[in-house]
This record gives sequence, C-alpha cells and structure tokens, in this order.
Amino acid sequence: MIIAQPLERCHIAVEGAIGVGKTTVTQKLADKLASGTMLESMDDNPFVELFYQNPSQHALAVQLSFLFSRLKQWQGIHQQELFSQGLVSDYLFAKDRLFASINLTDEEFILYEQVAKLVSVDIPKPDLVIYLQSDHEIIMERIRSRDRSIERGLTPDYLKQVMAGYDNFFFHYQETPLLIVQTDKLNFAENDADMDTLIDRVRNMRSGTEFWADYS
Repeated sequence: MIIAQPLERCHIAVEGAIGVGKTTVTQKLADKLASGTMLESMDDNPFVELFYQNPSQHALAVQLSFLFSRLKQWQGIHQQELFSQGLVSDYLFAKDRLFASINLTDEEFILYEQVAKLVSVDIPKPDLVIYLQSDHEIIMERIRSRDRSIERGLTPDYLKQVMAGYDNFFFHYQETPLLIVQTDKLNFAENDADMDTLIDRVRNMRSGTEFWADYS
C-alpha cells in the first residue's frame, strides 16, 4: 500500500461536488475503520442561502465564513488528538481556495488569499484523499430529491462550474495520495459490499493517483 501507516490510523479526506455522497461515504468509511469523523455543516453558514440567491453580493462573505468555520473545526480536532484513532472528514481544507477562485472577483480573491495564508499555516495534510465523481444530472436529481431549503437556489449551471473546478483541481493535485472514484454505478449508502471494495481498492493502491470505476 502506498500509504505509510494502517488505514485505521490515517486521516482520510472525502471530496467531491455537493450532492455526490461525501457525507455518506465519510460516515460509512469511519464506521468500517473505527475512526473519528469531521463533518462540514453548511447549515451553520448564514450566507449560503443568500449566496445562491445573489452570488455576486454574498460571495466574499460566504467564503470567509466557511474559511473560519473550517479553521475552528481543525483547531478543535488538533486539541482532542483524534488523529491517534484515525479520522475521516467529508472535505479537504485546501478545497476552500477552489471555491474562492470560482466565486470571487479578482480583487476579492486577493483579499481572501491574504486572509487564508495568515490563518491556515498549521493545517495538516491528509494521508489520503478520495475524490468522488458523478454525472451532473444524477447529482442535481439528488439535490432536488432531498429538497433542502439552503440548496434550492443552486442552479445546474453553477453545479457544472463547481464540478469543472473540482476536476481541474484534482487533475493537478499532487499533495497526497489520491483515489478518484466514479460513483454512478456504486451505492455506498445501501450496498455494504461497495464500501468493502472501496477499502480494498485503497489498500491496494500502488501509485500516487489512481482511478476506480465499476463498469459492471
């Protein structure tokens, strides 16, 4: 295995666009590995719904709010020393810059970068990132089906933009081992065997970046 320590002691970050299933995979994976979890809560950000309604007016506020919320989470995890038992998170701290680059004007992005560099110097890198991919129509249908008020303003065009940003980000990503998972024919929520196969796939990684899809 390319990861230097047992998965049960690793920090694994699960990433992907909204609605792709990050939280489900995070919780199922943590259960399998007896690891702690760190889950991002969009409901705690008062600017998300406003952002979907008027992106240009609220982009900077939503980005800075997420930045400080994530930073507070990481500081709490470090103090509790949860890394001794392993940790699975449903986001990668570094992805905050991805959304900033999509949502902010050039002037706002410069300000964001200055703030982010000051506050995030001690954030540790994960041992592994799992990037979940899916078709944008499938994701949009999931978002409509769960009908969360905070997400009702999210448009298909914005979702496509975010997904393209993710693909570009991880195409160039080399910070940690990375497993890209095409999830359209996988059901981690209801099929326990899919999660077992995912874990086996991670344990058998032999290169820094690998891709896994079930075409059966």
